[in-house]
Amino acid sequence: VTHSIPACIGSMTINSKQLDNESPVSIFAVNKCYETVQDGTFFDGSGFAALVREGYKVRSDVNITLEFRTTAVHGVLLGVSTAKVDAIGLEIVHGKVLFHVNNGAGRITATYEPRGTNNLCDGKWHKLQANKSKHRISLIIDGNSVHTDNPYIQSTSADTNNPIYVGGYPADVKQNCLTSKSSFRGCLRNLVLTKGQHTELFDFSSAFDLRGVFPHSCPGAEH
Repeated sequence: VTHSIPACIGSMTINSKQLDNESPVSIFAVNKCYETVQDGTFFDGSGFAALVREGYKVRSDVNITLEFRTTAVHGVLLGVSTAKVDAIGLEIVHGKVLFHVNNGAGRITATYEPRGTNNLCDGKWHKLQANKSKHRISLIIDGNSVHTDNPYIQSTSADTNNPIYVGGYPADVKQNCLTSKSSFRGCLRNLVLTKGQHTELFDFSSAFDLRGVFPHSCPGAEH
């Protein structure tokens, strides 16, 4: 076994002596336990998860679905970029969800703005779907759809080759389709990327870099 157990461990004794887990000599990727817990991965607002070390190729089509829960009005959800301009990005800015795509000719954005008293940063689960099909992009939040016109219809492929960064990204990494530098604080679950017939569900415990991210442990609804 080469990975940690997603669980809570307490009251451990060795040779009848109770270990002091309040002041460890060192600590890595260990969080406190919660009395009420939900499925999901907790992002504490300080870091990110990095997936697909060899680089994810968006190209012409990708469909992203995920569920999020947050009380913060700003935060990076997901970004895939390249050293050039091609990239995609999902973020929450001022309580709106933005889906940016740059196929090389220029950035286009689909913006979902909650109506009336609807609030996406209310600490409840919301379902997001972001779809890029050649030059067309759309964003669906809780079943409500937003489309945007793309003047660059000849440019259809986002030729990315960088990892997928979720919930934030390192300071030295370029992200051409994110405007926010704020790391996400809240919980994410069910991140799925689909290309054609290939569907991939990403488990955050398999990320090659995790900072301030705690897989399989989402504290119960915040009040």
